[in-house]
Amino acid sequence: MDNVWLFAFLQGIVEGITEFLPVSSTGHLLIFEHAFKKHSSDLFNIVIQCGAVVAVLPLFPERLNQVFFRWREAATRDFILKLALAFFVTGVGGMILEKRHFKLPEETLPVAVALAVGGILFLIVERWIRDREMSGSVTWTVAVAVGLAQLVAAVFPGTSRSGVTILTMLALGMNRPAATEFSFLVGIPTMLAAGGLKIFKALHHPLAGAPSEDWGVLLWCTAVSAVVSFIAVKWLLRYVRTHTFNAFAWYRIVVGIALLFWACEGG
Repeated sequence: MDNVWLFAFLQGIVEGITEFLPVSSTGHLLIFEHAFKKHSSDLFNIVIQCGAVVAVLPLFPERLNQVFFRWREAATRDFILKLALAFFVTGVGGMILEKRHFKLPEETLPVAVALAVGGILFLIVERWIRDREMSGSVTWTVAVAVGLAQLVAAVFPGTSRSGVTILTMLALGMNRPAATEFSFLVGIPTMLAAGGLKIFKALHHPLAGAPSEDWGVLLWCTAVSAVVSFIAVKWLLRYVRTHTFNAFAWYRIVVGIALLFWACEGG
């Protein structure tokens, strides 16, 4: 297998595993690219991210059935409105960042710090909620908080969108399965909208001198990320029913510390 195709295969695996797990796909892709000293375009990373997002839709058949066929029910409308509110809050903040021409830093140091800090916060919150009675309901406060949390992830690479939203919902009293589900569901339109906008801009306003994409390699990487994402999310939805997020917290801390040393050595 050609090195380009092998690199795309490995990149698809990294994206698929980390897109929804609370460990930061953006951070891991950045680490991956630095490690192999190969940089993918924003368009490439966005497309494979969208592939990973679309792939998890079949894992929520009950919610999809509720939204499309039982939307007249009061409980369904309430849930849809809360999803829309979280999406709206993130969208408004994202437009502000776009107008200010915000660009994610490409250094490994911020990723290292965000990974470690996020891991520590997970341990703190898990300990705090250990003996508390948690709820499975999404409140309006939770919807707004999730929208704001997604903006935090958009600004700080390594934070993890799913990680910061789940952490926020746990702190606000939601149980792990409900928080994980809502985080994933609100992330689908959020990431597809952001990805669609960037894809449109990249195709209609290409940067001068930017190399053209190899669409065969891109589709290959997207397919890999989609399959792996489906498997990873299916596993996680079962895992959170009986486990805490402490394992992910320690993983983040260990990787964050290792990355700090690597960044200090010029990695």
